[in-house]
Amino acid sequence: MNNVAKEINATDKTKIKPTYLILGSGSFGFALAKELRELDKELIIIDKDEQKVETLREEAYEAVVGDVSDPNLFDTINTKNLAGILILSSDPKANKIALKNIREKVSSDIYSVVRAPDVINMQEMETLGADLVIMPPRMVAKSLSRSLERAEAMRRGNKLTQWFEANKGKKLGIVVHDNPDPDAISSALALKTIASSFNVLADIIYHGEIGHQENKAFVNLLGIDLYRSEDVGFTNYENLALVDCSTPGANNSLPADTRVNIIIDHHPLPDADIDADFIDIRPHVGAAATILTKYLQELNIDIDSELATALLYGIRTDTLDFKRNTDSSDLSAASYLYPVSDHDILEQLERPSMSIETLDVLGEAINSRQVVGSYLLSNVGSIRNRDTLPQAADYLLNLEGISTSIVFGVTEEKIYISGRSNDIRVNLGDIMKRAFGEDAGGGHATAAAAQIPLGVFSVSKDRQTLLRLVNEAVVKRFLAAVGVEETDE
Repeated sequence: MNNVAKEINATDKTKIKPTYLILGSGSFGFALAKELRELDKELIIIDKDEQKVETLREEAYEAVVGDVSDPNLFDTINTKNLAGILILSSDPKANKIALKNIREKVSSDIYSVVRAPDVINMQEMETLGADLVIMPPRMVAKSLSRSLERAEAMRRGNKLTQWFEANKGKKLGIVVHDNPDPDAISSALALKTIASSFNVLADIIYHGEIGHQENKAFVNLLGIDLYRSEDVGFTNYENLALVDCSTPGANNSLPADTRVNIIIDHHPLPDADIDADFIDIRPHVGAAATILTKYLQELNIDIDSELATALLYGIRTDTLDFKRNTDSSDLSAASYLYPVSDHDILEQLERPSMSIETLDVLGEAINSRQVVGSYLLSNVGSIRNRDTLPQAADYLLNLEGISTSIVFGVTEEKIYISGRSNDIRVNLGDIMKRAFGEDAGGGHATAAAAQIPLGVFSVSKDRQTLLRLVNEAVVKRFLAAVGVEETDE
């Protein structure tokens, strides 16, 4: 019998019934052992360094001397009650041998965690049957990044708190983008709730129409109070906030030279300089509602059922049920909101009736489609409600062979363009900017829009001629931006 076996046999086997077996007690293995003991887990540590084993025993750990790569290591250990084996030595070759021995001599089913120094070794260990492969530097980096995120969230929360504390008694106007969607409205409602907790009176202000059937149902079912910009004067508010947009005058009713105090948005940063007392723009986040949910959590503000429902619906619609521009923070925010939300209302919101105009625009979009490669462009002509365009773009993206859909229409004043894409090679927001100008277009990689003053294209009072010129210009500019030649198809 070798020395390792003698060492193990010298230990009372009736007591060696560890929940976890740790092979290798370097700094990482020892740190994990401390954590497991604090969780009241039984464990045994095996290490080839006799002095280290003696030190562990002095600290009341069950430890034995042994080489993790010794094929006879497990012959005299009671492995029946093991919940898992953690192979944590700094030698990747020894770890692979240990893993192979475990699978052959102990069990092919026992849960095994193995330490690897790099991706190549990680893949090799996964091939050998490891359930989990860890790389300590990567784990430290992730832990540090999470800590930095938490610290940043606390700093932003404290700064927002300080702003509200300094502005108690002053009226706040919360401005959302034109023709607001559930993400913008729910985010504004959340900011209004935060303001109320600091005894700051706030109103939600919008311009345009709430035309989408789901959006109308959303506002009505949740009883959200909104004010048209035409009916209120911005000078009646000591402070102003922009939510789900970031630049005064860009797709919102504020004059371009307005001084804004708070800006919270999740769209890519604009090229124009922005200035405010408090700015929080997170382009990686899928919804502004996610950002506001995090503030509610950070500030320990109670969220009632109506607000939770609004925020959850805002996140779901802007991320297309977590299939578009989704970040882990969107998922965690949704998980937080889900138990508090009114699921009967959510179900009603998901099944709204379709308006006649929406149906007409969808039919026109299908009939007027132009397909160039995997790009589909459709001119639906004159429109009254611009919210019908993204609905049509979403629908047309489902057609076979289509990776990007662009739907555009004309009102009395502007050309409105809406696009959707599932092509990973395409950043639709950047393309809209290149095609129609930095100030006219923008958005995310998979969902974007543009609006162009009609005067740029209007050379004829004849409506049919105007629509033809618009069609030619939009199609030509878009295809040029994506580097595709127009065909006669």
